[in-house]
Amino acid sequence: MTETPDPAEMLEDDSDGPNRRCLVLGASQPIELLVRFVVGPEDVIVPDIDESLPGRGFWLSARRDVVETAVKRKAFHRAARRPVAVPEDLVDLVERLLLRRCMESLGLARRSGRAVCGFGKVSSAMAEGPGWLIEAEDGSADGARKIGQAANRAATPVRRVQAALSAAELGQVFARDHAVHGWVTAGPLAKRIARDMARLASYRGILRDLGAAPAQ
Repeated sequence: MTETPDPAEMLEDDSDGPNRRCLVLGASQPIELLVRFVVGPEDVIVPDIDESLPGRGFWLSARRDVVETAVKRKAFHRAARRPVAVPEDLVDLVERLLLRRCMESLGLARRSGRAVCGFGKVSSAMAEGPGWLIEAEDGSADGARKIGQAANRAATPVRRVQAALSAAELGQVFARDHAVHGWVTAGPLAKRIARDMARLASYRGILRDLGAAPAQ
């Protein structure tokens, strides 16, 4: 881990466009793999997973070790330029909130009829139109191979979502004990889910190289 730069110079208003600079790493990065924090009531640091809270934000790469380093080196105190309270469970809290957002986004897609699970339903959905393929991070290699073959046969582009959820977590969204494969029809909600899952996968240390995804 590189030495922490001066967080006071890493505030969101000092960055251009969709990029923000990580308080710990110092590099300017796309916000897709960053987590925003703000100083909340009573000067407590609050993870702003939805990026909707008022106030000037501090950004960290969506990585557990980066958040741990920020806490250890008092990066939030230096960035805020005043004493702030950091929750003792901040590192775990960020993961819980990232997970909750993933589950809520997928649940919304399911309730709106834009998401299905199960090999048969997912294979049929891939044949009907473009969308995003979701796979449980602990799914079997054989299952991944079979769904990959189905994706290759699809007439329209299939994009892959980062595998961030366990089969039990993915199944919970669809009121099942477990689910290995899921599908979300292309659209703004699908893009939101893809970003949510990528941040969670990064935070859990299971971010994978999905290769060049076809344009959609």
